[in-house]
Amino acid sequence: MNVTRIFDLLPHYLENFPKEDTVCGKENGVWVHYSTEQYILKSEQIAYGLLHLGIKKGDRIASISNNRPEWNFLDMAIQQVGAVHVSIYPTISEADYLYILNHADVKMVFVAGWELLRKIENVINSIPSLKDNVYTFRNLRGYKHLNELIEAGVANPNPQLLQKIKDSITPDDVATLIYTSGTTGNPKGAMLTHSNLLNNAKAITPIIPVKEDSRCLSYLPLCHVYERMMIYAWHYIGVSIYYAESMATIADNLKEIRPDIFTSVPRLLEKFYDRILAAGYKQKGIKKSLFFWANKVALDFDVEGKSKWYMRKLKLARQLVLNKWKAALGGRLYVIVSGGAALQPKLSRIFWAMDIAVLDGYGLTETSPVIAVSNFFKNGVKIGTVGPPLPGIEVKIAEDGEILTRGHCLMKGYYKNPEQTAESIDAEGWFHTGDLGQIEVEGQLRITGRKKEMFKTAFGKYIVPTLVENKFSEHPLIDNILVVGENKQFAAALIVPEFGDLRSWCAREGIAYTTNEEMIAHPQVLDRFKRIVDRYNKFFGDTEKIKRFKLIGYSWSVDSGELTPTLKLKRNFIYKKFEEEIEGLFA
Repeated sequence: MNVTRIFDLLPHYLENFPKEDTVCGKENGVWVHYSTEQYILKSEQIAYGLLHLGIKKGDRIASISNNRPEWNFLDMAIQQVGAVHVSIYPTISEADYLYILNHADVKMVFVAGWELLRKIENVINSIPSLKDNVYTFRNLRGYKHLNELIEAGVANPNPQLLQKIKDSITPDDVATLIYTSGTTGNPKGAMLTHSNLLNNAKAITPIIPVKEDSRCLSYLPLCHVYERMMIYAWHYIGVSIYYAESMATIADNLKEIRPDIFTSVPRLLEKFYDRILAAGYKQKGIKKSLFFWANKVALDFDVEGKSKWYMRKLKLARQLVLNKWKAALGGRLYVIVSGGAALQPKLSRIFWAMDIAVLDGYGLTETSPVIAVSNFFKNGVKIGTVGPPLPGIEVKIAEDGEILTRGHCLMKGYYKNPEQTAESIDAEGWFHTGDLGQIEVEGQLRITGRKKEMFKTAFGKYIVPTLVENKFSEHPLIDNILVVGENKQFAAALIVPEFGDLRSWCAREGIAYTTNEEMIAHPQVLDRFKRIVDRYNKFFGDTEKIKRFKLIGYSWSVDSGELTPTLKLKRNFIYKKFEEEIEGLFA
């Protein structure tokens, strides 16, 4: 059948890939599988329940939840009744919740459980229209439960009305509002249509080879457009979806379900490689020598091919060491789709050498999201780039180096915000991404920085901080780094150590580890980081070199506010939080 609206994915799935594990989640330590038929039935029952409550085409319904099958059931029900799904990050501030729920004129809210409910109780109490329209995915005293809505749908089926509404929905109708997780000002609600998301999903599916029983593990938030679009793509090609319990259980979940495909952000891949290196340092004798020999072979990998001698070494490295690394990811993994931030070239080489293809991609919420992604076709992969633009998407580089794009994946605009829509999309339909880049001779897109993050020193020299940060982040002892120096005489940095690796390093050096705060002031630790900074400064011109640095005594996270939900640095937040420390670097 022709899939032109998001809910068309369900009959398409049933017709082509009926499965017993279409979507799966873990409850009380047990994996619960939902078949294609159960998925369709629950979505229809919720749709009937929404109609019974008077939900009409165009109404906005919000969800605040971790990844779980119920999110899928609700999403498909919302699409079928012609409503607009406002999927909200579980990690934003109370002020942002209040703004989004009011700005989107939300009629109903679905919340995962107590932890998230407590975050929005004050917000809900200040919006009288929502007080009686809050549903939970867990059965919580005093609140309505999703099962009540399902029961209402079972008791009040109306297939004729539902079909009439579905027939009235066009591909150009808005399917979702996704509010961007900006670091300044109020969030902006990107209006994405059925056509936007499905065209993007269909465009990437030829890239990924799948088998009849292919599985993927999903841990990135479904409220983010990247993972959401990927979920639609998996539905389109019949990949079973297993939702990770949490960030902390990903390693265990990988071993349990042994996925073939995995969507990720570079941060997790960095963590995985750091754990590998930490294990290598603990080994002794011939095992340690073999480990780091294999690591060196992997770092020399090139997708475009190497000599026969190198390929023999790679084969031996896989047999002796690299296959064990792959086994830690379940053993069946053959594709990782990476997006959301820049991927270090060395990570690409490591995973490709493990016989796991890393397809690096690039996009934004406003572009539904993928603009370009690596692929298995000719000139499809060039390490250090994000691959060629997808079919149906145009890309050009403006005179100032900014990446511009237009095509079928571009949003309708920002909800209730024609001024900012006009600022972002010019008269010729080009969307100004705010990112800097260049197009390689073979057609791949290379991201070189963020336009707004680029700054000038006091001497008028430009610095693109992300380029410096990405290089320094290659070292396993660096967890995060923020480069500063706007209007200053030199560049400096706040550096967050990878405290697990720092503890291991201290043990090897015979240094008694006390607390993180005490260790970052330890003379030997400071000397170690000075040598790291000196080493990586050699990759940069004098203007870009880090002349001073300050170690931070705790790990930055989404919860503590320094990282966005996609694990990018929230620069303005960090600037304000560490204002004294930054000023001290230039004193």
